[in-house]
Amino acid sequence: MKVTTTGRVEKTSAAEGRFPLHRVRNIGIISHIDAGKTTTTERILYYTGKTYKMGEVHDGSTVMDWMVQEQERGITITSAATTCFWKDHRINIIDTPGHVDFTVEVERSLRVLDGAIAILDAVAGVEPQTETVWRQADHYGVPRICYVNKMDRPGADFFACMEMLEQRFDARPVAVQIPLGGEGDFRGCVDLVEMKGIVYTDEMGTQWEGVEIPEDLAVAAELYHHALLEVCAGYDDALMEKYLAGEDAITPEEIRAALRKGVLACEVVPVFCGASFRNKGVQPLLDGVVHYLPSPLDVPPIEGVQVGKEGRKEVRHASDEEPFSALAFKVVSDPYVGKLIYIRVYSGALRAGATVFNSARRKKERIGRFLQMHANHREELEMVFSGDIVAAVGLKETYTGDTLCSAHRPILLESMVFPEPVISIAIEPKTKADQDRLSEAMERIADEDPTFRVKLDPETGQTIISGMGELHLEIIVDRLMREFGVGANVGRPQVSYRETVAGSARGVEGRFIRQTGGRGQYGHVIIDLEPLPRGGGFEFVNKVTGNAIPKEFIPAVEQGVAGAMEFGVLAGYPVVDVRVTLRGGSYHEVDSSELAFKAAGSAAFQEALRRSEPILLEPVMKVVITVGEENLGDIIADVNSRRGKVEGLETRGRQQVVTAFIPLAETFGYATDIRSLSQGRATYHMQFSHYGETPHNIAMEIVRRIRGE
Repeated sequence: MKVTTTGRVEKTSAAEGRFPLHRVRNIGIISHIDAGKTTTTERILYYTGKTYKMGEVHDGSTVMDWMVQEQERGITITSAATTCFWKDHRINIIDTPGHVDFTVEVERSLRVLDGAIAILDAVAGVEPQTETVWRQADHYGVPRICYVNKMDRPGADFFACMEMLEQRFDARPVAVQIPLGGEGDFRGCVDLVEMKGIVYTDEMGTQWEGVEIPEDLAVAAELYHHALLEVCAGYDDALMEKYLAGEDAITPEEIRAALRKGVLACEVVPVFCGASFRNKGVQPLLDGVVHYLPSPLDVPPIEGVQVGKEGRKEVRHASDEEPFSALAFKVVSDPYVGKLIYIRVYSGALRAGATVFNSARRKKERIGRFLQMHANHREELEMVFSGDIVAAVGLKETYTGDTLCSAHRPILLESMVFPEPVISIAIEPKTKADQDRLSEAMERIADEDPTFRVKLDPETGQTIISGMGELHLEIIVDRLMREFGVGANVGRPQVSYRETVAGSARGVEGRFIRQTGGRGQYGHVIIDLEPLPRGGGFEFVNKVTGNAIPKEFIPAVEQGVAGAMEFGVLAGYPVVDVRVTLRGGSYHEVDSSELAFKAAGSAAFQEALRRSEPILLEPVMKVVITVGEENLGDIIADVNSRRGKVEGLETRGRQQVVTAFIPLAETFGYATDIRSLSQGRATYHMQFSHYGETPHNIAMEIVRRIRGE
């Protein structure tokens, strides 16, 4: 059933929805920005018959980049899901963003996917965001294949990309293709499994012919073919015997079966090549998805804990006969059907209209409808089965990371942890009507985006919104005004500083004593405060001996300390990287209460903070700049002028790659400055790295500004 953006829906039957699990592939497409993810996805949709024409990123006509902001900027902002069919297999695809500000979209997609295609730019090779998404895939144990795109560009080098994959990652890349021709002469590839050439004979890439391997590639093809056989031999004893005996009877099917074992073990990465924009190489990549990436039956069963018996593991296998379990990994506000919850079904089957149990929030919810998504188009399903990735309508209190399951066999799956925002802006509605619209809009965006935060500044009364970067906040503000019709004034970006301590304080007392006509309040604690290494977070250690403080009041002390950490003593920023040790105190048999000890813990922490040399921490960004030799000196000088520190310099072809760390406060407007310094030739990539100590003179300026001095 097809639906246009008018929201009109046609149903499909439950029988149509069922598909053999061993022929299902749930995959994501991941890479650095501008490596060609969306262009490749558009070709996949065209060649699988899902669309009748190819959309192009440069003219805003792609199916997967459907948001206005995506079409205007030519980048992917939100991950989009679709389903297509290739050689009797169903492929559920999620096209993810490449910009670092939207890394959370990649994170939550990889959490629920079984496999991934990592795309490299043949000229740039392994770029910074490639490293980030690769590490995320490692974290979730996602098997992947690699596609070296843009082989038609000047400077394209397939073999250099192979070398970079081996050097940068703990991976074993193995070529299953090598390019046939290069740059403007790129015509196709040499298939190292079949040992034949593939040459495309029409501009649309729908026709190709098998050819003999050209003489100038014969030696290289033989060399890489034997490297492929050597890898495969490690995963199949029969193939190993044939390989050692020097037999030529090793079949392509045997090679693919052995290579698949290596991929499923996350030990081998098959590498393909092509030029998606020129419509070359996408069909063999689809074959690779079918041959090498796992079905839901090939990945380990999902593990969780039993609800009500935390600590006891529960396992669910990918089977329609198992109790229902699914993970909500994405929330979208849809103008036509309301709140859409994207879910990955791990086990069981469920009919639309059924009631499920949200084990994360201990609530029952009814699912009104299931939708099969195709970007922002949708098909209605009567049932969902294990292995499906669909959207559910009607869930009112389900959010990203929640588990939906059978109430009779409840399970809680591991949720997702998202990074804290590093940049903020103040936003003020222009009218009373805008105020109401702003509140509603921000609530809906916060439901969708776990890295978006909203808070009210208690001193100024301003609404402060926070995100992962300038572009992230720019997109949110654009959506508030355009999508939700909010009129607002927006302040300049502000850095999200943190506070910590450089020294220690011992034996600091905190008391809360109130005596009224009736029962009073009494709480008395003694704590030590000391710094932790950067990134250490917060530790609370109870070392109370004897009966100085009853055990039931200890959690209240910790709560009081944690509450006080929200506002530091220097400039009111959150406190991080400290250890608080509760040493002792006293209590009153009648007047002591949790409230009194919570207040005493808060007072003790604030006093200890003042005595422990409080310092200001600022977010530091890792910046990777690609620039020509002629502009290298200007770029490095500019980095130094921004209190930056150059960490590395690498030659990559005719370009120089500078790796530096620069405080976030010094990077505002950097895109314009770097264009000016390099006449528009330099490119850069920036992502949050760590919190570092702010120089004393700058810290004092910030404190004076915050205090209004």
